[in-house]
This record gives sequence, structure tokens and C-alpha cells, in this order.
Amino acid sequence: MVFGQVVIGPPGSGKTTYCNGMSQFLPLIGRKVAVINLDPANDSLPYDCAVNIEDLIKLSDVMNEHSLGPNGGLVYCMDYLAKNIDWLQSKLEPLLKDHYLLFDFPGQVELFFLHDNAKSVIMKLIKKLNLQLTAVHLIDSHLCTDPGKYVSALLLSLSTMLHLELPHVNVLSKMDLIESYGKLGFNLDFYTDVEDLSYLQKLLAQDPRSAKYRKLTKELCNVIEDFSLVNFSTLDIQDKESVGNLVKLIDKCNGYIFAGIDASAAEFSKIAVGPVDFDYYRVAAVQEKYVKDDDNFDLSD
Repeated sequence: MVFGQVVIGPPGSGKTTYCNGMSQFLPLIGRKVAVINLDPANDSLPYDCAVNIEDLIKLSDVMNEHSLGPNGGLVYCMDYLAKNIDWLQSKLEPLLKDHYLLFDFPGQVELFFLHDNAKSVIMKLIKKLNLQLTAVHLIDSHLCTDPGKYVSALLLSLSTMLHLELPHVNVLSKMDLIESYGKLGFNLDFYTDVEDLSYLQKLLAQDPRSAKYRKLTKELCNVIEDFSLVNFSTLDIQDKESVGNLVKLIDKCNGYIFAGIDASAAEFSKIAVGPVDFDYYRVAAVQEKYVKDDDNFDLSD
């Protein structure tokens, strides 16, 4: 069985930087990595990719030939890739013996919660090549400083989880820049654990731009809480400890931690439900490192 990650997220969330950093980190812990670029709009890659979709189809050619904009062109490219999945399969087969795979997908979010083409590509690869993949969904952490944008990020994360139907890890990326656009309204664990959004609604009600959408916001928050699926890990791709903690979580999601283990079902269960020894680093230590102290954090206000 071959393991890997499907790296997705909105434009600017750090997908390409993530793949570059992860491709440098994983060899340090003994894994041979192959990065597969499936973003036909990404013509400036900081990493060496083992497979590049531009060898099959280029976004610029599609836009010129079919008079499409970038969004329509990306949908066309994904449809074309889904119909020519044998090309991608033939490129991946030589890598299956000893590589860990990183799939760098486009940043057009509609591909992952509205259209079926990207999902079709992923599911065909899983079935044909026996891949064990985890979706790593990156969200720019600075969105936490704006309650409205944070709710939008929650909805996007939830929709993507439900649509892709993969083991899924949501990640607040660029933690070193989290307060670049403003201060957090609450402690970091409020945003990572997503437990009680009623406090967020109070913040939104104070904003005259958001006040008139109060009822809509309440209903959207209720949907998110009713599903109770979304939470976030954190990441500073330049910090080895941060990357290592995220890799541990991803390995647990896609089953990599069980690879090569010859044990009973009971032993597997003990590993799966074992204590998460890096939970402290997921939130508290991250806040201490990246979020400025503020005595005004008070959920009772």
C-alpha cells in the first residue's frame, strides 16, 4: 500500500510552499518523496516534481483555445485529467514501490466542494493504484482575526470534508503571520477546537457590516456545530517541530503508523486510541510562540 497526501486549500493558503517544505522534511525522517503537481496554473515551482500536469495540458493553452477565464480553464483541465487518468496512472506506477506521494492541487475551491472532477481523479487513483491518502486542507491562519472570514473558512472546510469523503486534516497555515492583519478575539484553542460559536456571533453582532446578517450567521454556525466535524491543527512550515507534529497527525489519519506492523486487531486499536502526546504543542505552545499576550481574552464578556 502506498501512502500520501492530497494538498488542497484556497489560493494563497500556502499549498506549494507546504509541498516544498514537506518534500524537504520527510527525507530527514527516512521517507522518499515524490511531489505531483496537478495545478496547471502553477508554472513556477520551488520543488522538483516527479509528475507535472503541464506535460499533459496547460491552462494558458486551454484559455486561448476555448476562450475561457482562469476558473473555467481550471475546471476544463481537471475534467481533461479525469478523462485521461491512464496518463497519470502510468506516470505514478514507477513511484509506487518506495515513494511517499504529495499531490499539489489547484487552489480553486469549487473543484473540491462543488464539482466532481477532482474527486473523480482522486478516487480513480485510490482504486487503481491502492493508494492510502489523506486530504490536507490548508486555511490561512490570519482569517481567524476576522470573524466573518473565519465562519467562511469553517463552511469551506466542512463542505470539502463532506464532498471528498477522505481522511481529512484541516490546517491553519502560516502561524508565524497569524496576527499580521489584526488581533485574535479569543485564545487560539477557540479557533482550533471550534466548540462554541455563539461567542463568535457576539463579535459579529458588534460589526455594523455583519449585524444585518445576524440570523443567517446564527444558522450557518448551527450547521457547523451540528455536524461537529471541523477542527484545525496548526502549522509553521519553517518550524521543524511544527511540521513534525503535523506529520504525526497525518500518519495517524492515513494509516501510515500501522505500515509494516504485524499485530492483532487489538494491538492496532491500542495504537489508534493511544494518547496524543503532541496535543499541547498543537495549541498552547503555538499560542505562546506566535500570539502576543493579551489580558483581554475573556469568553464571558
